[in-house]
Amino acid sequence: MLDTVLLAVGPGDEDRSGQLAETVLEVAKPADATVVLAHVFTSTEYDEVLERLEFDRTVDEIDPDAVAARHSTIHELQAIFDEHGVDYEIRGAVGDHGQSIVDLTASADADRVVVGGRRRSPTGKAVFGSTAQEVLLSAPCPVTFVRSDASVPTQ
Repeated sequence: MLDTVLLAVGPGDEDRSGQLAETVLEVAKPADATVVLAHVFTSTEYDEVLERLEFDRTVDEIDPDAVAARHSTIHELQAIFDEHGVDYEIRGAVGDHGQSIVDLTASADADRVVVGGRRRSPTGKAVFGSTAQEVLLSAPCPVTFVRSDASVPTQ
């Protein structure tokens, strides 16, 4: 049974948000599943976003869920899911992208994870790591990988 689908959204997913939404809708809508829109920030990314979005750091501790909710890609996905009548919630986290997505998947008790990425060479993965690869290998449930069309080499 499919109750919860976690959609991991990262800084490079603006160009593939439509593909990610389409993939999630294919599995979540027929099952009437809730979608967890998850955005993970590294510490540096989080500080930059807080500055750019003009959060008042003097008020209280700023919740990563609130920061994620203000991200433009999350707004685009919310509009699509609202249009299709799909229930969703927003979660944010600060930490290593791959491990934090796996942790959010476990805490949301997700039945499926959808993660985007681009085609990379084995050397590129070895040198720079791969968030999607870590999620594929470590998630406690099935993972669907959505490869960006922009990553297909052209001649």
